[in-house]
Amino acid sequence: MSLEITLHPKQTAAYESKATEILYGGAAGGGKSFFMRVAAILWCSLIPGLQVYLFRRTYDDLIKNHIEGSKGFRSLLSSWEQQGWAKIVEAEIRFWNGSKIYLCHCEHEKHRFKYQGAEIHVLLIDELTLFTDTIYRFLRTRVRMTSIEVPEQFKGCFPRILCGSNPGNIGHGWVKSTFVMDGDEKAVPMKIRQMPEEEGGMLRQYIPATLDDNPTMALDDPSYRNRIRGLGNAALVKAFEKGDWDAVVGSFLEGVWDPDVHVVDPFPIPSSWKVWRAMDWGFAKPYSVHWYAMDQDGTHYIWRELYGWGGKPNVGSREQASAVAAKIKKIEEHDERLGYEYRMNPADSAIFAEIGSSKSIGKIFRENGVKWIEAYKGNRSRVNGAQLIVEMLKSGKLKVFSTCKHWIRTVPALMPDENNPEDVNSNLEDHAWDETRYALLQVRRAPEEEQKSTDDLEPSYKYENETFTMKV
Repeated sequence: MSLEITLHPKQTAAYESKATEILYGGAAGGGKSFFMRVAAILWCSLIPGLQVYLFRRTYDDLIKNHIEGSKGFRSLLSSWEQQGWAKIVEAEIRFWNGSKIYLCHCEHEKHRFKYQGAEIHVLLIDELTLFTDTIYRFLRTRVRMTSIEVPEQFKGCFPRILCGSNPGNIGHGWVKSTFVMDGDEKAVPMKIRQMPEEEGGMLRQYIPATLDDNPTMALDDPSYRNRIRGLGNAALVKAFEKGDWDAVVGSFLEGVWDPDVHVVDPFPIPSSWKVWRAMDWGFAKPYSVHWYAMDQDGTHYIWRELYGWGGKPNVGSREQASAVAAKIKKIEEHDERLGYEYRMNPADSAIFAEIGSSKSIGKIFRENGVKWIEAYKGNRSRVNGAQLIVEMLKSGKLKVFSTCKHWIRTVPALMPDENNPEDVNSNLEDHAWDETRYALLQVRRAPEEEQKSTDDLEPSYKYENETFTMKV
């Protein structure tokens, strides 16, 4: 019983790793799909009764990428099938020793419940960025192992998860945050990290692999690298050739966002510049507060950040409004001495709603010394705001300080709304995006309008036209 299989050094490192939750890959052509098939076959042959679940998002992709082809399961196992040691039956591969590989898909989030009763000893997910965080976290709960005798060489390595992916697609943000980043900093490649219970408690590892780590591809298809470089899109080339997770593929800002152009080192904001802040409120979801400045040429800078992050994508810090107001006051404690004057500070209009006898969130902020005005949410304001962000990035009129890490982490990674390509997908972590829309759509109060305010109401501001262009 022999199979002629060659693993390259990065593939061997992933196969022999003691980590139990691995992301392998990054660039196209790194050999991740082939490695998953080989690892599944080897583990099933060496561990009797092993149950391996291999996922792609759709069934068609599953069959095309893993069953058929010169290096698919059917080809790899052809000699074993002839001898009766393995059998492929529709979406299931059965081995002589009772081990099985289940070929699975999870096209919609509701499909994850099909696997609620599964005992997954090895979870393999190909092209992880095609999946949502919700699907992944649920499937991870099904990874468990009982009554299986593991050979000494694999002690402590099972149950385990092995994923492969390129940058881009709907899951880019959460996959990057989960595997490629370690908190606010980039994870050290190959380093194994013990994750806390709330993050699954597994031994997590990111193993980057590029085309250079898969010499077989260069032999089989010498022109493959040239075709990648001929994609005609700098972000695509960086993502597919180098496995660059900072180059977001398929995002709303693809072809617009360039960190080399738009991210700048911090510098002191002159007191002569116009300054203001904006907020998108959140409790269970993150809240986002950024400070904005505009120079005499109309270039806008996002220069401070306060982000209510619960430590993982799209999870809030669950802070009370009074506590957030105190943080803002602390941040701004020396601003008046520096000559900064915040006169127009838009926030999500939802914070001004009062429910029963409860105070509005806006009023709590006001009582704690932080005043907001209601952000405009009129007809097409989402689309107009999105267009304004794009136009300002294209013209170089919007810059972000490198210290605004959550803005840089979330905004460039947002994907278009499938039902409205002129807007971002609001199911993603779009809080900094929404707050930026509020900030850029905001205009100065018309001077002839009488300002009205009471203890319970915020000042009334007038918007001049349907394009909501910022006055300079």
